[in-house]
Amino acid sequence: MLVDLRAKKMTGKIAQEALDKAGITVNKNTIPYDPEKPFVASGIRVGTPSITARGMKEKEMVQIAKWINQALAVHDNNDALSKIKAEVKQLCLKFPIYQERLK
Repeated sequence: MLVDLRAKKMTGKIAQEALDKAGITVNKNTIPYDPEKPFVASGIRVGTPSITARGMKEKEMVQIAKWINQALAVHDNNDALSKIKAEVKQLCLKFPIYQERLK
């Protein structure tokens, strides 16, 4: 899914960097008729393959969307982003990628 961040007055580059600090991986991405340069971009691309591969469902995706919104709101606050990252890590530990490693 492509998300246009112009309403948040934020570039894709800033969002990608903030979300990375929060433990959430997205890519900055240009949007149609993007006013920004490609290396800055006005949007991010969000995907679900890593989430669904872990077995996460709608409930977890709602929480991840909340974290994305929170992280973008505090994009310049490293302490807040670290707190989100710890919460993301706890969720990921409940849904390991390789189930057989738990046996």
